[in-house]
Amino acid sequence: MTQPATRTRLIATDLDGTLLCHSGTVSERTAAALALAEQAGIQVVFVTGRPPRWMQRLGEHIGGHGVAICSNGGAVYDVHRDRLVESFPLAADDARAVVARLRERLPECAFAFEYPAGFAREPEYEVKMWGDDEAHAVAPAERLLTKGTDAPEGTEAPDGAALGSYKILVKHPDLDPDVFLAEARAAVGPLAEITRSSPIALLEISARGVTKASTLARWCAEQGIDRSEVVAFGDMPNDLEMLAWAGTSYAVANAHPEVLAAVAQHTLSNQDDGVARVIEDLVTRAAA
Repeated sequence: MTQPATRTRLIATDLDGTLLCHSGTVSERTAAALALAEQAGIQVVFVTGRPPRWMQRLGEHIGGHGVAICSNGGAVYDVHRDRLVESFPLAADDARAVVARLRERLPECAFAFEYPAGFAREPEYEVKMWGDDEAHAVAPAERLLTKGTDAPEGTEAPDGAALGSYKILVKHPDLDPDVFLAEARAAVGPLAEITRSSPIALLEISARGVTKASTLARWCAEQGIDRSEVVAFGDMPNDLEMLAWAGTSYAVANAHPEVLAAVAQHTLSNQDDGVARVIEDLVTRAAA
């Protein structure tokens, strides 16, 4: 196993498919490895496609700083304080243009939005994940992205509810996920960042220039940590920019073929505690 050329000061790891088991939980070995890293003075940052509202279950593992980079870099969230630290939303005109271009090219698309106040979706966008059954605005995307003027003040009208979204979700009923990604990127161009992390035809869209790598780089700069001191782990296309940016990167064995091809170093799968094994080795060698 190749070791970083410099001292490791920060571990940046994706969650689903990388650090977490298939059940979405942290194994005992992985929990112990995360604690070991923190005890050794290595900061652990979760860098995930998950929205902030899905992070509370992992609060005990986040480390002393309490901060996670969520929604593919679109939001920085303090898990311990249950507080959004900052977000990087799509401009309203860009969000509307993204929806319009995808509607024109792929009319079967259905949209949902993550924004500071919560979650909103179109009626056609099925919700199946935990937390999505909480009260939220439901309306056509165009209405969610346009502030109405006829709603009585103080009402919960969905008009404009999704303005300030830092992540747009898009589902397609039958396209191959990788084909869907290619088609969407062709339609939207440089207007926004489009990626995916799900095995189904579900895309994740952020403001132009906003990726896991961009927000992680900002966090590290604030902490005085150089990229050469960062070890990153991932498994899906939404991890590629982060894995390219970090000084040392690993793909788990179950990673998407594009990730396995792009990252030189591999570890065991998420089910086999691949991330934990690397962390244990890093800490052991650092102490030697």
